[in-house]
Amino acid sequence: MDVLVERDGLAGRLTLNRPKALNSLTHDMLRALRSALDTWATDDTVATVVLTGAGERGLCAGADIRAMHDDAKAGGAGFRQFFRDEYLLNELISHYPKPYVAVMDGITMGGGVGVSAHGSLRIVTERSTVAMPETRIGLVPDVGGSRLLAHAPGELGTHIALTAGSMTAADALHCGFADHFVPAAALPDLLAGLARRPAAEAVAAHATAAPASELAAQHGWIDHCYAAGTVEEILERLDDSGVPEAKQAAEEIRGKSPTALKVTLAALRLARGHRSLAETLEQEYRISCAALDGHDLVEGIRAQVVDKDRDPHWRPATLAAVGDDEVRRYFAPAPGGGLGIG
Repeated sequence: MDVLVERDGLAGRLTLNRPKALNSLTHDMLRALRSALDTWATDDTVATVVLTGAGERGLCAGADIRAMHDDAKAGGAGFRQFFRDEYLLNELISHYPKPYVAVMDGITMGGGVGVSAHGSLRIVTERSTVAMPETRIGLVPDVGGSRLLAHAPGELGTHIALTAGSMTAADALHCGFADHFVPAAALPDLLAGLARRPAAEAVAAHATAAPASELAAQHGWIDHCYAAGTVEEILERLDDSGVPEAKQAAEEIRGKSPTALKVTLAALRLARGHRSLAETLEQEYRISCAALDGHDLVEGIRAQVVDKDRDPHWRPATLAAVGDDEVRRYFAPAPGGGLGIG
C-alpha cells in the first residue's frame, strides 16, 4: 500500500509509503488520504491525525512528475483531475475539524508541502528541507504554496519562489511553513505521545528552540531587490546589489523558465490580496491547467528528470519575449470550470 492507514491509540496515522520514490504522490495516494480524512472527521475515537513519510529521506518530494510529463504529452487530462483532487485535499486539510499533525522530517517539497503545511500543527526537524521548486520544471508554485510564499515576511517568499530555493527548518518556521521544531531523535517519543494525549500537549512536550534562520538574516537585500515590479527589474537589482548571495540568486533565476518566472511573480502578488486559501487554490488550478497545455512543463521535466541533461530549452527563451498576453493566458478560466471552492 502506498498510503498506510492505521490507528494508534487516540491517533489516526497516515504514512506516505513510497520510500524508493521519496514518497512522491500518485493519484491513488491522494484518494487514499482523502478517504481516510473523510472517515476520521466524524469518528469520535480519532482525536488527532498524524502524517509521516516512510523511509529515512523525507516526508514527500511532491507529485510523481514523470507521470505528469507523460500525461502532459498526451494532453494532460489525467493531471487536470489530479490537480483538482490534490487542491481540494489541500483545502480540506486547512480546515480539518481535528488536529492535523504533519511531521515534515527530511525532504518536503511541492505536493509534500500541500499535504503538510496547511495542517494545524506542522513539525520540522534538523533534517528538514522544505521547498517549492516548481520553476525548475516550468511550473508555478501550487498546492496553496503561492499563498504561503506570498505571506512570508517581506519578500522572502518571492525570493524562494523565483530561485526555487530550499528552506532549512529554521527558515520554514520563519517563513510560516511550519510551527514547531522537534529534534529528529525525539520523533518516536512524539509519535507515542500523540497516541496517548491531546496533540498540542504532546507536541509542546517535545518541541525545542530552532536554530537561527539564515534567510531572516538576509532580509535587507532580499526585500529591496524583490520589491521590484517585474522579474527583469528584480534581476537588475540583484546584479547591482554588490551582495554575493544576490548575484548567486540572479544566476539561479536566469536558469528557470522565463514564462514560469513571470507567471509566478504575478501569482504571488495576486495571492497577497486573496481572502482565503480556497481563492488561491482556484487561481493555482487555472495556472496549472494552462501549464499542462504549454511547452515548458514537459521540457522542464524532460531536462531535470527524464533525460537529466539539465539543459532545458524554454519557449520563449527570454523574459523579454514573454508578453503580457501570454502571462494572462495562465489566469484564464480552466477548461471544464474551476474547483468550486473560491
